[in-house]
Amino acid sequence: MGKKILVLCPSPFNTAPTQRLKYEQYFDQFNKAGYDMVISSFQTQRFWKIVYKPGRTIEKVFWTGIGYLKRLFDLVRIPFFSGIYISLWVTPLGFPLFEWLTTALNNRVIYDMDDMLVLSSNAEKPRLIDRIKGTKKPLTLIKRSKFVIVCTPKLENMALAHNPNVVDISSTFNTGRFLPVEHYPKKECVVVGWTGTHSTLQYLDLLEDVLKKVAKKRVIKLLIISNKAHHIEGVETEWLPWNSETEVNDLHKMDIGIYPVKQDKWSLGKSGLKALTYMSVGLPAIATAWGATYRIIDHEKNGFLVNTEKEWIDALLKLIDSEKLREKIGKAGRAKVVEQFSVVANLSKYLRAFEETY
Repeated sequence: MGKKILVLCPSPFNTAPTQRLKYEQYFDQFNKAGYDMVISSFQTQRFWKIVYKPGRTIEKVFWTGIGYLKRLFDLVRIPFFSGIYISLWVTPLGFPLFEWLTTALNNRVIYDMDDMLVLSSNAEKPRLIDRIKGTKKPLTLIKRSKFVIVCTPKLENMALAHNPNVVDISSTFNTGRFLPVEHYPKKECVVVGWTGTHSTLQYLDLLEDVLKKVAKKRVIKLLIISNKAHHIEGVETEWLPWNSETEVNDLHKMDIGIYPVKQDKWSLGKSGLKALTYMSVGLPAIATAWGATYRIIDHEKNGFLVNTEKEWIDALLKLIDSEKLREKIGKAGRAKVVEQFSVVANLSKYLRAFEETY
């Protein structure tokens, strides 16, 4: 009989990237290794669909209350599980009471953190919601868990200051599902692509001037795959709603993938997921040279690392003008993902954490 592991996570199964492209895609392998994963998400499917939409405050408050009721039920059953796997937090608001109670009722806890959660995402001008969320929950879980899983070297160093049992596992890809593009044709209109959630669209806007200038020099289209419609004025833009069923085929409509981020402390907690997404399907990626992108991309070998506006424009023009370069960089990027950032390459790290905790 397998060990039952209760997974406490924010979002329903197969919805949020921080869950889909981390531990969720290993569930079959965990099961084969003798671990029965039981999911308890704070959000219901309905809550997930509306949580990031404007307005609907009363409904959001209602579903938040339902989430807390679910967690009260979880507290009753937590002692009866072989172990607990926590993604990000147990509850989203207030003091770390539920986090403390969870680890007190069952000390066989793995904590999987993402982003620099010990900081506010708007550290310079924190919003009310940032103050309500606070930063004590992740620190509490880091200190009280048996094992901590992080996704960047910066997060690893931070967690090691509070817990000796830490492993760095980046966002990874099932390379049997994320198949590479087959052709790199010469095209009149080259598709520059970006994928991500509504919360990271602010980073795409960092390239507004770059994309406008490139659009004046070459024929391009910007393809945005996201859960929120978006466009950049002065650049031909197509928006596709993110869909798990069509995700890979939609990515294949791109010729180049872009990953701009702010060069701040918060971004040091990012795993470089977007760059890895493009590389997983054989697309050449251009990324801001910051944080985890240094370990993902070898400049001009399997991608481009850039900083200045000129560097962004030069890298885009090089790839737009040469389908052979797109093919060379894209195939090398795919090989890097298969070798270091695939499910196969990282399964043993997860199993080690499970064996030492459960």
